[in-house]
Amino acid sequence: MRALLRAGFYEHRQKGSHKIFKKEKLRVTVPIHARDLKKGTVYGIIEQSGLTLEDFLNLL
Repeated sequence: MRALLRAGFYEHRQKGSHKIFKKEKLRVTVPIHARDLKKGTVYGIIEQSGLTLEDFLNLL
């Protein structure tokens, strides 16, 4: 979530165990659980955000 905030996204809302982040016309859904996110879920978040893997990692 920190990388999304640093990329200019803001927390739009939270419904249950998912937070929705927005930036212009982009929307990213992030599951909020006590455990680590799976690799595929993280790649999905990166794809939704429109960032490259390298850019995303630099924002961490």
